[in-house]
Formats: sequence, structure tokens, C-alpha cells
Amino acid sequence: MINVCHLYPDLLNLYGDRGNIIAVKRRCQWRGIPVSVLEVSLNDDVDFMEQDFVFIGGGSDREQNLIAADLLKRKKELIKAIENGLVILAICGGYQLLGKYYLAGDGEKIPGLGIMDFYTRSGDKRLVGNVAVEIDIEGFKLKAAGFENHSGQTYLGNCKPLGKVLAGNGNNGKDGLEGARYKNVFCSYLHGPLLPKNARLTDYLINLAIKRRCMNIALDPLEADIEDQACLAMLGRLGFGKITN
Repeated sequence: MINVCHLYPDLLNLYGDRGNIIAVKRRCQWRGIPVSVLEVSLNDDVDFMEQDFVFIGGGSDREQNLIAADLLKRKKELIKAIENGLVILAICGGYQLLGKYYLAGDGEKIPGLGIMDFYTRSGDKRLVGNVAVEIDIEGFKLKAAGFENHSGQTYLGNCKPLGKVLAGNGNNGKDGLEGARYKNVFCSYLHGPLLPKNARLTDYLINLAIKRRCMNIALDPLEADIEDQACLAMLGRLGFGKITN
């Protein structure tokens, strides 16, 4: 059994990012791997050490302010689980909350968890459009496609990016980087949702969750023609015709 936790689904689901949970659940179930999904909102109890995969999506500045205070109360337990191999996918606002702070357009400084070394500030220009990213997965180059729509511009410190921008803006439209990664924590601005559009990335995260659970399971290959064709179509529009190098 893989335990999946969806943080704040009632507050952070601006662009249908719940689809990331559905993709993980379905690709496990199609292989006969049972999945339990726990939805956690403000003040709800959760033991992160018992979870294998955590998802946190994006929301408005107002929602992020509410959630920042709630997350800070969970910081110690969350860090302990991350160091123990917990897999996390954080998208857009969820991504920003894991950094040092978010500087809003009105000058308000919303504290983040400080788990990763980056900060975000509200930009003058909204970054919107299709994105292609090259992600290094254990020495294997994987191209991923998605859609970005964010005014926040993120700048990494001593922190690895999730990938290199091939087309689009990514973190800030300036340094050619997209997302951030620390251990099994994956942060990105890519909506779409990200995982349904990129089946190979989904399976990689599932594999990491299986390893955390210490399950001796090799993922059976799934028919992914439709998913790959959809990803290839978007990569083709952006000038890149292969998912892998």
C-alpha cells in the first residue's frame, strides 16, 4: 500500500492540479498497487512519516497566507519525513511555500518553510504559456511539457533546479531554470496538470514512493501511447520532438 497525502485540496487547486493525484493513483492501480489518499486541510492531523507521496498545489496570495501559518506548525515533522525519503511534488504556490519567503506585490512578506534555499517575489509581468523543460533523472535526460501561469518569480540560492528551460519562462524568465529539487522533493511551475501530461515522470515519482515504503516491486510497463503522443505533440509545437535523449 502506498500512502498519498493531498495537502489543502480545498484551498490550493487553481488550475486542476488535483489531476496529479489522480495520475499517481491510477498508474498505481493499473499495476495492482493499492493506494490510500488522505486529504489534509487547515488544522487537520497528519503523520508525514506514515506518508509516501505528498502533493501540494497552487492558490492565490490569500490562500497562501492562510496555509503558510498552518504549514509552519508542521515544519519539524515535515523536515524529518523529507530527510527520511518522503516524496513531495509541489506546484506553483505550493512550490513557493517551501522556500524562504514570498514577497507580494503590496510589499507583504509571506514567510515560507525555509526547507529549500530560494525566495519568490511578485513580478511586474505575468509569465504565461507553454513550457518545455529538460530534467536530469539520475543521469537520464527527460523532456517534460506543461503550462505556466504565475506572477511570482523564483530565484534559487544553494538549491538544484528541477530542470533546464527549453521553451517558456520557468522560475523567473531570466536564468533559464525551472523548479527546484532537494532529495525527493520536486518543485515546479508546470500545470497541465504536470503528471498526466508526463507519464514517465509520474512513474519515476511512484518508484521513489515504492522505495520509501520498502516494497520489493518492479513497475510493470504500462501502455502510454496516448500520454506520450500528447507530450510529443506539445514538445513538437515548441520545437522539440523527443521525450528522451
